[in-house]
Amino acid sequence: MPDGVEVFKKEYQDLLNQLGDPELISNWEKFEELSKRKNYLDKVIEKDKELTELKNKIEENKSIVSVAEDQELVSLAEAELIQIKEREKVLEKDLKGLLKKGEEPEEPASVIVEIRAGAGGDEAALFVADLFRMYSRYGQFQNWRQKVLNSHYTGVGGYKEIIFEFKDSNVFSKMKYEGGVHRVQRIPETEKSGRIHTSTASVAVLAKPKSAKTAIKSDELRIDYFRASGPGGQYVNKRETAVRITHFPSGIVVSSQTERNQLQNKESAMSILEAKILEKKEMEASEKIGGKRKAQIGWAMRAEKIRTYNFPQDRVTDHRIKKSFHNISGILAGNLDPMIEALRKAENQDLI
Repeated sequence: MPDGVEVFKKEYQDLLNQLGDPELISNWEKFEELSKRKNYLDKVIEKDKELTELKNKIEENKSIVSVAEDQELVSLAEAELIQIKEREKVLEKDLKGLLKKGEEPEEPASVIVEIRAGAGGDEAALFVADLFRMYSRYGQFQNWRQKVLNSHYTGVGGYKEIIFEFKDSNVFSKMKYEGGVHRVQRIPETEKSGRIHTSTASVAVLAKPKSAKTAIKSDELRIDYFRASGPGGQYVNKRETAVRITHFPSGIVVSSQTERNQLQNKESAMSILEAKILEKKEMEASEKIGGKRKAQIGWAMRAEKIRTYNFPQDRVTDHRIKKSFHNISGILAGNLDPMIEALRKAENQDLI
C-alpha cells in the first residue's frame, strides 16, 4: 500500500461524519467543497481496494505455481501471473498519480487577468487591446465566462489597462502561462517611414480566492467614490459611480468604473483587491518554500519578457521554451492552444 492511503482513509471517515451533519446543508459552499473532496477520496480508496485484491491474487497464483503437481494448472497460473503483475504496475502508477494530485493545492475556478500598457505610448495601448481581444476569443472557444472589472480607455482604440475575470474549472491551468511581459514588433499605421516599433504590455494572471480565504475587515479599508471616465457619452460624468478601494495593511489600491452603479463597481473592485492580496501572500510564501509549488506560484507573476509578437516575420516566439509559432493573425484571434500545450509539455518535463 503506497504511503498516504491510510491517512486519506481516516480523512474519508471524517468527511462522511461532516457530510452527515444536517446543519451542513445551510452552508452550501462548505457542502460543495466537502462533496468534491469526497469524490476524489472515493477514487483513491477504490483504486487501493482494487490493488489490494490484485496483490492477494498474485500470492494465490504463486502458491499454485509452487505446490501444484498438475503442469497444465501451473502453466495457466504462470500465464495469469504475468498479466496480473502488468495490471498491478498500471494500478500502482494510477494510485501514485492520484495521491500526488491530492497533495497539490486545488486550482482556483476563477482568475483575474490584468493587462497594462508598457513602453511604446499609443502603440502599447493598442497592443493591450489586441491581447484583450485574443484572450476574450480564446475564452469564448473554451466556454469560459468573462466579466470586465475595470478599464482605462485611451481614446485611440487602445487601453492603458484592462482588468477582467474568467470563470471555469480549468481556467487557471491554461491561463497561468500568460503572466509576464509581452513584446510586439510591428509598423504602426501612423508610421510613414515604415520603421518597425517595439512596444510592450504586461500581463498578470491572479487566482481569485474565495472571500473566506482573504477575510478582509471593513476597518482596514477606505472606499472613495468618483466620476467615471472613458467611453459612454455624457453619462459617465453625471454621477459618482466609480469606486476606489484602499487596503491599509497591504497598501494596495484598486478601482473599478465599468458598471453603471456603485454597488457593481464596488463588487468588481473587491474581487480585484482579494486577488491582489492573495497574490501578495503567495509571493511572500514563495520566498519560504521551494520546488514545484514555488514554480506554480511564480507562473502568473513573472516580470521578465516571456513572448515576442513579430509582425514582419509573422512569428510569435515564447522565450521560456525557445520556440516560435507562425500565423500571428490566427494567434491574436484566439488560437492559443498550440502554445499552451507546448508550455504544458515543457513544464511537465521540467524544462521551464
